[in-house]
Amino acid sequence: MDLASQLHSSILSQSLPPPSKTFVTSLIAARNPPPPLASLVATAKSRLLACDLSSSPSLDSASLARDTYVQVLDIENLSLSRWEQIEELESIEKGERTRGREIIRVTADQDGSGGEPQQQQRATPSNATHRLVLQDRSGKKVYGLELRRVPQIGVGKTKIGEKLILKAGTRVARGSVMLTPETCQVLGGKVEAWHRTWTESRISRLKETIGGDQRP
Repeated sequence: MDLASQLHSSILSQSLPPPSKTFVTSLIAARNPPPPLASLVATAKSRLLACDLSSSPSLDSASLARDTYVQVLDIENLSLSRWEQIEELESIEKGERTRGREIIRVTADQDGSGGEPQQQQRATPSNATHRLVLQDRSGKKVYGLELRRVPQIGVGKTKIGEKLILKAGTRVARGSVMLTPETCQVLGGKVEAWHRTWTESRISRLKETIGGDQRP
């Protein structure tokens, strides 16, 4: 086994984030002759633990080879606490949104679309970060994480069963697809039965995670 393979295996054996081949090669080539394996592992550990998991070139990542169609099975706003998520969902159920201290009644669309709240009134903060559970045509599931804000994605805006295109070149890192406006195209749609079940059960599931119905 060559030094690069030994270093890669040693890094993984310490449960560190998987390094990229470029990172391993550059670490070995930094000195001639290379330092002992133990020293290389220590240097690698220090650098990997200090890097940004979402964007560091030091970490091993992949990208989609072709455009991939997926559907949304779940969505969560990671920028909000569990209770804030519950309150947001409750306000959506009531057809209300809050703006500061003012409560705004969201009216039905004028085009007779069955009383769906108007999408343009459901503004999501620009600093929100959403995590989606996505499923491809073969049934495989993966997390989708907003690396940069995708305006068409949001709780109360994104429907369960809604279809997206993950474009060729979309990054996959740490088991999650990194979503950006350039790589994620929202097609729309929904699976009515899925969306209804998700809407009815989401609040109770959130309450279970925080141990009951008592508000802070």
